[in-house]
Amino acid sequence: MPDDVAHEVRPPAPARRLPKALPVESVVALIEAAGALEGPRGLRDRALLELLYGTGARISEAVGLSVDDLDQGQAAVRLSGKGGKQRVVPVGSYALRAVEDYLVRARPALAAAGTSKGRAGALFLNARGGPLSRQSAWSILRAAAERVGDAAGISVADVSPHTLRHSFATHLLDGGADVRVVQELLGHASVTTTQVYTLVTVDRLREVYATSHPRALT
Repeated sequence: MPDDVAHEVRPPAPARRLPKALPVESVVALIEAAGALEGPRGLRDRALLELLYGTGARISEAVGLSVDDLDQGQAAVRLSGKGGKQRVVPVGSYALRAVEDYLVRARPALAAAGTSKGRAGALFLNARGGPLSRQSAWSILRAAAERVGDAAGISVADVSPHTLRHSFATHLLDGGADVRVVQELLGHASVTTTQVYTLVTVDRLREVYATSHPRALT
């Protein structure tokens, strides 16, 4: 044909992939499974997962923390996000307790036993005394998911580096937090990015409505 009749046709936009959030009970089971290991590693792994869920930090932000980034007196942590942009995020009592326990009972042992000459002052250390890598942190999360298994309603295939971050945001919104506050906590440059979590919350509200309201069923 002399003319392209499909010139102005645009393909449909792909369906928006919503982040998967774990129920609160599953998050707790995951954290406890991480802390079930004996010795310094168990204390470190629990502290890492508590911090990820308690602050909404990306895994790269958590493993990039130094000891000085944690302000125990103010119960806050300084996170360095994308583009080096920093934000200060509150740390909940569970995460703070777990990190303090790790700092006192586990980190000194990891630092003393290791031979690595990695970045000095890193908060989370590996068995060689160097800073924990992003890949190792991901492995800790997946291993905890494998240990807790289906008993907590957790599928290992659904656990990713962002699982606890997604859960953090969704649970805040479910609890009534303002989307702008969640935006600041997550370090999103635009509220549009954060609003994807409100879609998850609307789905949850719809589910509760359908099972609770006497006139909801069709």
